[in-house]
Amino acid sequence: MTTMLTNEVFTMHDTTEPMTFDLPTEIPFAFSLTALAEHLAPLVDQRKRRGKRYPLVPLLVIAVLAKLAGYARLEDLSDWARLRAADLTALFGLSRPTMPHQATWSRVFAHAIDLNDFEARLTDFFLAQRQCAEVPERGSIVLALDGKTLRGTIPAGQNRGVHLLAAFLPAEGIVLAQAEVERKENEIVVAPTLLARLPLNGVVVVGDALHTQRAISIKIVEAKGDFLWFVDQNQPTVLNDISQLFVEPEVTKGWSLPPTDFETARSCESGHGRVEERIITVSSMLQNDTPWPYLAQVFKLERRWWDAKGEHDEVRYGLTSLPRRIAAPTVLLQITRAEWGIENGLHDRRDVTLEEDACQLRRGRAPQTNAALNNLVISLVLSSGATNLAAVQHQFAYAIDRAFARTAFAAGRL
Repeated sequence: MTTMLTNEVFTMHDTTEPMTFDLPTEIPFAFSLTALAEHLAPLVDQRKRRGKRYPLVPLLVIAVLAKLAGYARLEDLSDWARLRAADLTALFGLSRPTMPHQATWSRVFAHAIDLNDFEARLTDFFLAQRQCAEVPERGSIVLALDGKTLRGTIPAGQNRGVHLLAAFLPAEGIVLAQAEVERKENEIVVAPTLLARLPLNGVVVVGDALHTQRAISIKIVEAKGDFLWFVDQNQPTVLNDISQLFVEPEVTKGWSLPPTDFETARSCESGHGRVEERIITVSSMLQNDTPWPYLAQVFKLERRWWDAKGEHDEVRYGLTSLPRRIAAPTVLLQITRAEWGIENGLHDRRDVTLEEDACQLRRGRAPQTNAALNNLVISLVLSSGATNLAAVQHQFAYAIDRAFARTAFAAGRL
């Protein structure tokens, strides 16, 4: 089976005859379903043999197509496939002329997939897409770590549901890896395992204060990567060292301020009804005085923003293994945005556009499978340069239905 989706042609070769769908050129992204299917093909279907009527990989690809067309919830996905059963069965060369019932989709999501294997194959798929011959320069790739609880999995009267930790490339819009944690505090246990799956040469790993841990820092640098962490009360000694460094000392009349190596960068942006100013002050003076492995620079980040509710401000402190010659203040100011980028670039799209928080899937591994497919859809779209996922879904739905209609007409079904 070979499948190719580009902004011009959607081609499927089944076991009998090839079929080609010419898609309108307004499709704003391109990717290969062939490569995706090849990476997923070795997945072991964990359903019992009895009653297994639909092969696993075509079902996963159909789920991706449905989500790309804007049908994100399981019941909507099931209806989308059912209404296009004739086209999809012909396209994939399936022996049954129908699509699975919603209950079958639920069983596939909940029990058919080894999640660790599935996530590993998605990681391999995206790593293969972005491979290049040149070794990346130090600090040239930003990788953000952040966790998310699936709100629909939180039982009534409780505050704990399925929690997933993702490794996200904000600049490319790709989720490189994801793993489940038992609860948010255990992200620091899962993070090293997650990062061990990835090549870290040239990568700067960015995370909030929860991930500011010495052991993780050591592993990252020894894997030829770098880290940039924010510091909070979970590291009180380091926080005190950094915050005190940036306190302007009182100077007696006739004396001058002690020398420093401070450098500052500033940015100002407006949009979405607010204006935001960010100022970062950077120093290397604690490099040999604060016992943090591979420490090169520390920083103070000041944020001020103005919106309809008035003026707001925030001060945060952090540290990094990137030296000044690699990461000047302007570079560090840009890298610090990555933590914010994963929230808006990934989590918000999953929650709002793909309706993940409203999803009530709780059976077996269904929530995790659904989240992995949502990550896949977002990564496919954003890595091609598109930025508006909802707009892409509308265009894709229009294009693929036109393609199905043309094929049905050619086959005499219309």
